[in-house]
Amino acid sequence: MSQPIIRSFFDEPTNTVSYLVADPATKKAAIIDPVFDYDHNSGEVDTRSVEAMLAAAEEAGNTVDRVLETHAHADHLSGAPFIKAKTGAKIGIGEHIKDVQRIFRPIFNATDLKTDGSDFDHLFRDGERFKIGELDVEVLYTPGHTPADISYKIEDAVFVGDTLFMPDYGTARADFPGGDAHKLYRSIKRLLSLPQETRLFMCHDYKAPGRDTFAWETTVGEQRESNVHVKEGVSEDEFVAMRRARDTKLPAPRLLLPSIQVNIRAGKFPPAEANGVRYLTIPVKLKDGAQACL
Repeated sequence: MSQPIIRSFFDEPTNTVSYLVADPATKKAAIIDPVFDYDHNSGEVDTRSVEAMLAAAEEAGNTVDRVLETHAHADHLSGAPFIKAKTGAKIGIGEHIKDVQRIFRPIFNATDLKTDGSDFDHLFRDGERFKIGELDVEVLYTPGHTPADISYKIEDAVFVGDTLFMPDYGTARADFPGGDAHKLYRSIKRLLSLPQETRLFMCHDYKAPGRDTFAWETTVGEQRESNVHVKEGVSEDEFVAMRRARDTKLPAPRLLLPSIQVNIRAGKFPPAEANGVRYLTIPVKLKDGAQACL
């Protein structure tokens, strides 16, 4: 079995880990969950993070021909379109992105948005297989955090998106529209049914209390033994009760509104208005007394 060459890139402002995964034999490569640098206060977008990944690929002699999204992220903007523009790489995501598009289209009144997934180049099915050079890749449907999450099993390494975090931090939230704690539990159990030596690569890390450094690689065995939310012996009902109670106390991600609008469009911004400027929408909810402002 070939071993992929894996290089990680950590974006501390969003606590996101992106990956450059390459086949040592052919030098073909994929980039997983790339980040656009977005300043929420100014509305400015920069490309330094994706340019660093492309520079690393070029230095290693890699040809990037795929961008693989694990889901439509709610905490960072995808850098996939920039990578596609520079390399011609095809952008792939799980086929259930269509469900996410249908959920959020009315929320943002995104009349330009198609809900058939066609903004992406490829929609992956559960169990679908493809190659990165000579590396075997299998798609695992792992919903729960969102309806569309998938994980990519590349030989002995699995890129799990937001389904799992490091064992000392736990698991992803399941309270976004379309999320489901029961499905999340079952998705995690599917991942943890893999051989215990299987390597798992996280999409985020937040440094659990008592840990001084960021970390994003673990194994199935370590998760089974010590994940603080879902180790061996934790039942589905126990997990769901914990997850629901925890989720009610979590604030919305800072970049939730811009991220969702962009990422359900495969990383593209809404069309420019007549003045040439692109705008993101902020739905406003007026509570009780605020109605008097109308």
